[in-house]
Amino acid sequence: MSPNLPDVVLWSIPAFVLLTVVEMVSHRIHPDEEAAGYETKDAATSVTMGLGSLAFDLLWKIPIVAIYTAVYELTPLRVPVLWWTIPLMLLAQDFFYYWSHRGHHVIRILWACHVVHHSSRKFNLTTALRQPWTSLTVWPFYLPLIACGVHPAALAFCSSANLVYQFWIHTERIGKLPRPFEYVFNTPSHHRVHHASQGGYLDRNFGGILIIWDRLFGSWVAETERPVYGLTKNIATYNPLRVATHEYVAIAKDLKKATSWRERAGRVFRGPGWQPRATEPSTPAVRSAEAAPAPVAERAA
Repeated sequence: MSPNLPDVVLWSIPAFVLLTVVEMVSHRIHPDEEAAGYETKDAATSVTMGLGSLAFDLLWKIPIVAIYTAVYELTPLRVPVLWWTIPLMLLAQDFFYYWSHRGHHVIRILWACHVVHHSSRKFNLTTALRQPWTSLTVWPFYLPLIACGVHPAALAFCSSANLVYQFWIHTERIGKLPRPFEYVFNTPSHHRVHHASQGGYLDRNFGGILIIWDRLFGSWVAETERPVYGLTKNIATYNPLRVATHEYVAIAKDLKKATSWRERAGRVFRGPGWQPRATEPSTPAVRSAEAAPAPVAERAA
């Protein structure tokens, strides 16, 4: 029997709209010349990407739910949905989210999906809505939870709660919070680092709700210098289709030019900045610590 859990994303939409309006007004009233702020075309693209992701997620949900349901029916384990098990499931989901997020940064074919979320050179609450249309790559990371007896509907609830939490951390209007909160939870300061393109900030702070996973597994970096947002090679387009597919196109071009199966495998499964030895670098939308970091001025151009 499917547990009766609320649709937290649907219930949060009014708050999303209200907070975005408040942030826009705050930028108007108290502009910060160094802040990335808002740009109409960029914000419109982010909102369009978010609406598109809702539509595509309904499509991808069909095979994913089928697989999750099959695994759930096969496992003899069951985790009841109770007041005290829900926080434990949220904790477990956040742990696997960390590894999914990290994997989508260090494996290029997965990065081709996630790069959409990093493609804006702005950082505001609409950036949180800039979601991929090819999220079919995420589901394998949560199979252990289903195999342990977590109902697919409970996993969907936890994933939605994680997504809703991350909305408010996409802002420059909130500075650093009290140290105990910063130590345990993901915050705007931590997430600004995650969206930055400076070499020391690349591929850091992958946590969803909690930042403790980054502290435990060596991927945490504090915010020190002001972030430069976007990719190490930014894309000059507001076309949602190109935003959604540009890295897949870059992979296809690299595969066409590849001269060996080793290189082809590297182009797909190594990091976004991977290059075969003794070759000239190609020009995908690179954003990885494996790539030699360009000067900040060049990356921001």
